Amino acid sequence: MEALGATEIAQRLRDPVRLARAEPTATEGHEEVGRPVAAAVLVPVVLHPSPTVLLTLRTTKLSSHAGQVAFPGGRMEPGESAEQAALREAWEEIGLGPALPKVMGRLPDHLTGTGYRVTPVVALLHPPLKLVPEPGEVDLIFEYDLKRLLDPALPQQQKARFRGRERAFWVWPHERHYVWGATAAILRNLALVLR
Repeated sequence: MEALGATEIAQRLRDPVRLARAEPTATEGHEEVGRPVAAAVLVPVVLHPSPTVLLTLRTTKLSSHAGQVAFPGGRMEPGESAEQAALREAWEEIGLGPALPKVMGRLPDHLTGTGYRVTPVVALLHPPLKLVPEPGEVDLIFEYDLKRLLDPALPQQQKARFRGRERAFWVWPHERHYVWGATAAILRNLALVLR
């Protein structure tokens, strides 16, 4: 599968027909939580010759989503836009300077089973990057090959029992990390736009 170039990625992220392929998503069980808290994540596409998507592995010490693969992001502060929150959180979590990402727009929101309405903010980044994980939040920063997102056979849907019910969720294959849940749903929407 041929890698997309920076220009083609930017065009696809601005194409209203392609953007309409993505749809709001939700983790099963979100309706049991109540009113969601506004949050935002940065979905950084790194423009290597073969582009990637930047992800983090959260520390096992966190009270929620410990040890999970995630995008840099978090709760929106009062008066913040999703873009401002995503850039602030990326700065705090991985040392990504707010002036570096070229924000391209948003993907549809994702409602989590833990009570958040997450707005994914897509941005383009030119390497090289000097990133530093904040040790209280992030164990590892890694990149996921964009070619995998373009594979129409991926992601895979799996099921598991949670809170007494069988629930379905998306999983993207990776050699070392389990990429699932909200992160996988957001990656799937990005894939639908870029394919």
